[in-house]
Order: sequence, then structure tokens, then C-alpha cells
Amino acid sequence: MKQNADLATVARETLRNAYAPYSGYRVGAALETESGEVFSGCNVENASYGLTICAERTAAVKAVSAGHRRFHRLVIATEGDRPVAPCGACCQFVAEFGVDTMVYSVADKETRSWLLRDLIPYAFDGRVLEKAT
Repeated sequence: MKQNADLATVARETLRNAYAPYSGYRVGAALETESGEVFSGCNVENASYGLTICAERTAAVKAVSAGHRRFHRLVIATEGDRPVAPCGACCQFVAEFGVDTMVYSVADKETRSWLLRDLIPYAFDGRVLEKAT
């Protein structure tokens, strides 16, 4: 299994590929599946801001496209001094595949970590939809 430092390296390398001409805020992500495979992603902005996709969701879509449904760790890298948590949309998106994912945010001078369930304690999940039908 890759160490956090290895995942941080993947996230930082992927950050270089980010397409962020509007915000200038580049993000890279490395997502480790339950089986140990790693998928990377970067943010891709769009002039129609609502169509922008975050690095975390890019990595998750790549993992799901390869047949994975459970995630172990997610590492995001940004260019600032301080780490940031994933946005709410990314937390909800990743929570679809389990809230026990560890999330790490690495920045130039600091690293933070959270359990996904602590970032989105009331995630909307399939159980809600089962009750609606």
C-alpha cells in the first residue's frame, strides 16, 4: 500500500495539469481505492463556472470508471501555505462510496487530515431514496 507521502507526490504532480484559467486556483488529487489502486485527478475549470469539475471528483470518476466502489484515502494538494478541506460537492460525491475514507490535504507548510464522515456528517445517501419509494 502506498504511504501518504507517495499519494501526496501523486497529487502534487497532478496539480501541474490543472486547468484553472479563471480562478488560478489549481488542485491535484490522489485517490486510493480499497484494493490499493491509485487514481489521480485535477480541477478543470470552464467559462460556464457551473461546469467546472474539482480534482477530487475527477479522481473519483476515474476510479468508478475502472470498477472501484470503495475508497481508502484521498489526498488533495493545493499551492497555498495552508491546507483546505474538499468542497461540499466533493465531500457529498465521495461519500456516495463510503464515509470512512480518510481525507488528507497537503499544502506548502502544513498537512491536515479528516475522516470524511466528519466533513459531511449528514451526507445524503441511498437510504434516503429507499424510504421515498
